[in-house]
Amino acid sequence: MATEIKAPMPGKIADIPVSVGSTVQEDEEIIIMDAMKMEIPVYAPAAGTIKEIKVKVGDSVNEGQVLAVLE
Repeated sequence: MATEIKAPMPGKIADIPVSVGSTVQEDEEIIIMDAMKMEIPVYAPAAGTIKEIKVKVGDSVNEGQVLAVLE
């Protein structure tokens, strides 16, 4: 079952240390956002494989926007 990983707050995508097809563990950093002049890591909610990444570095995102899909 696919899990959508959403932005916890508005911000800008600073780094994406994983790629489509990467296997990740629960609580592994998958996206780093810049928000409120801080780096905010976004973690995988469960172990799985990155099926889709819906943003790229430099994108501005809104709270609740889907960043990636984990399968």
